[in-house]
Amino acid sequence: MVYVLLLVALASIAAAAVLRHYLPLLRHHGLPKGSFGWPFIGETIGFLHAHPSNTAGGFLQEHVAKYGTVFKSHLFGSPAIVSCDEELNHFVLHNEERLFECSYPGAIRTILGESSALVVTGERHRQIRSMFLALVASTGLKASYVASVDESARSLIASWSGRKTISFCEEARKFPYKVIMEQVLGLPHDGPVACRILEEYQIFMKGIISLPITVPGTPFAKAVKARKRISETMEKFIEDRKRNPSKQSVFLDVLLANKDLSHDDKVAFLLDSLLAGHETTSVLLSILVYFIGKSPSIIDQLKKEHEAIRATKGKDEPLTPDDYRKMEYTLRVINEGLRCGNIVKLVHRKVLKDVTYKGYVIPAGWKVLPILGAVHVDASHHLEPEQFQPGRWEGLSQPAGKSFAPFGGGLRLCPGSEIVKVEAAFFLHHLVLNYRWRMDEEDVPMLHQYVEFKKGLPIQLEPISG
Repeated sequence: MVYVLLLVALASIAAAAVLRHYLPLLRHHGLPKGSFGWPFIGETIGFLHAHPSNTAGGFLQEHVAKYGTVFKSHLFGSPAIVSCDEELNHFVLHNEERLFECSYPGAIRTILGESSALVVTGERHRQIRSMFLALVASTGLKASYVASVDESARSLIASWSGRKTISFCEEARKFPYKVIMEQVLGLPHDGPVACRILEEYQIFMKGIISLPITVPGTPFAKAVKARKRISETMEKFIEDRKRNPSKQSVFLDVLLANKDLSHDDKVAFLLDSLLAGHETTSVLLSILVYFIGKSPSIIDQLKKEHEAIRATKGKDEPLTPDDYRKMEYTLRVINEGLRCGNIVKLVHRKVLKDVTYKGYVIPAGWKVLPILGAVHVDASHHLEPEQFQPGRWEGLSQPAGKSFAPFGGGLRLCPGSEIVKVEAAFFLHHLVLNYRWRMDEEDVPMLHQYVEFKKGLPIQLEPISG
């Protein structure tokens, strides 16, 4: 009898779960075509399956072919509308806080913290974003910042002297980290505090791209603990800074003087700065080295442009903002790297009230996922989209409009997008003038939630004499 009752109870729970999973389909009419997958998991596992960054991946390709560029699904525990449509993506991004609201899965909130700019909304988001805009204004194309970027790129590439092979991903992470430590915190990048933060940050990043399993010992659980230790280190450093102000003026002083942000907000801001500035630049550099390394003609054209810039300067004279403005072909290469790399594959939004779009109903309370990367590799917008072709950007001062959104858009457009391009351009300047390279092993950039090179992108270096 007990077993019978137990079976009845389990059956009732299963039936309730199935009903809860499919009930949204019964409540709403006029939805786009699509599938909710299986109860509990929906279609999340297939959606997260890794694929080369310059493709949309099997899941999206199959669903778009079957249902169209806008379809319904059940992802991350919620009913969702998935958009591979450039117009709908633009509409969602530019109606933030009116029709849609930032809404990332609980696992992301857990690992980033409730004060992260990625997850906060409304007035708090505006306050934190204003600090990012202030950070950009304090660096931007200012001479001191540009000189720091140039010196960081020069010193890292000089450190490869005598080395035949390197793990490029590991090396690429050193470059923006040095700039952030010095320009934002006023810390020597190789000092004890900076080294401690970097060590914990690497654990943190491994957790971000892992499955959100909180069992002790898993990458996700380790990342949550690493973030706490980073926060504690940041808090101690902030308190020390307040007691012993530095004579060197850095952005940290601007942050500490802000009265609108809480102490937790300021600590989260510093961690966000690492995530946005450090990870975006280092991943972009790895993507560029991968694709450029497969095309000698692109390397030759880059080298020609940078030789012309270097010819106007002394041997060790640093690059300037004016030099950056001359790097026209380099910027086309960078834009193509952003398109093929798809560092930001998608964004998460929640629908605040029922929206009707092109005859479809997008219900309030559902998630809507604009897949920015799918548009970047859509043949109807970009000819031969899987090919790395910088020439497609020639003559475009503002590349591609709605069909190119590597830094998001609307109220959440990344304020540091130009900084990322400056750092990448200066790094390429010193790289192509000093080395040729080839892949030591095939290591394709794979995209799941973030871009990853499974082997760390090992490359063989060949110094350029003279």
